[in-house]
Amino acid sequence: MGHDINYNRNTGKHAFMSVKEKVWHGLGQIIEHYPSSTEAIKYAGLNFEVEKRPLFTCNTENYAIFKDLETDEYMNSFEPNIIVTDYFATVRTDTDEVLGMVGKDYNVVQNTDAFSFFDGIVGGGSGIEYETAGCLGRGQVTFITAKLPEYIRVGREDLIEQFLFLTSSHDGSGSISIAFTPVRIVCANTLNAALRHKSNCIKIRHTASATEKLKQAHQMLGLTNSLATEMEALYNHWSRLRITDPELKRLIQLAMVPNHEVLEKLKTGKDEELSTQYNHLIDNVYEYALSSPTQQEVTTKGTVFGAYNAVTGYFQNVRGYKNEEAKFKSIMNGTALSRTQTAFDLCMNLAKVGGAALN
Repeated sequence: MGHDINYNRNTGKHAFMSVKEKVWHGLGQIIEHYPSSTEAIKYAGLNFEVEKRPLFTCNTENYAIFKDLETDEYMNSFEPNIIVTDYFATVRTDTDEVLGMVGKDYNVVQNTDAFSFFDGIVGGGSGIEYETAGCLGRGQVTFITAKLPEYIRVGREDLIEQFLFLTSSHDGSGSISIAFTPVRIVCANTLNAALRHKSNCIKIRHTASATEKLKQAHQMLGLTNSLATEMEALYNHWSRLRITDPELKRLIQLAMVPNHEVLEKLKTGKDEELSTQYNHLIDNVYEYALSSPTQQEVTTKGTVFGAYNAVTGYFQNVRGYKNEEAKFKSIMNGTALSRTQTAFDLCMNLAKVGGAALN
């Protein structure tokens, strides 16, 4: 599998750091102590700034002269004489690489400002420690994770680590996001889920008030503690509820529905009209649920908790992605998150009213 970890030609290093554990594809820096946010930013190669700079183009006459030239020659001969209004380029000041195009109201939030959110809760006896940090592409997407001291415990031996995860972008593609991300140790399943009317994520838009809102985002820690307590109780309840193989497959089918058309076919019993591609996907998830060593434990095998782990585990450990950035985006805020949230909701219904919830 490819990776999209940023490589800085100025420093000759990949922009990723991890504490003690092996880093992505063996790239980046392994450090032996838990760093401060300032140290994490330095080790991960995130100690660069971003500026919003004006965009230019040329008029029709100049474009007609240069459009048939080779790319390099065109760029060397380019004579901009029109300012693009209302849009700007975001540019790394250390490499002059263009990261994206944004509107006039977009506010750049520097890496140091975004990551300083954690400084109020990391250290000081809290037991919260920075684990990883890095950036992807040319530096468009940056992230940092902090590990919480307590575990979610399912049964006697199934432990789920808890992380706070912050990601930001410099290309206009998304908000600053602070998320609670539980990870099941035995197979590294990311178990993102929203409970009741709560969310596991706070999003802050890149506007003039972004920095001030970041200062107030310490509320995420209180939300995390509340979510963790509820999730521990919920997962333990699920681990005691048995599910048959047909119910498991039905849950997987419903969780992996790509559109309303497929859902209607499932609801009306027209399974024979389902596409080969969709059926192959269901078979892969179902096989993982029944045969993966991490699915054969007391807390997972034949249980509702195991059904949920089957879907999360497929996206985390089986499905192929174009690169690490694509996997990262899918799991945290894309298709994988959507499908696992559907699986979570189905498991909630199954736990309440039994197999009839899947019909």
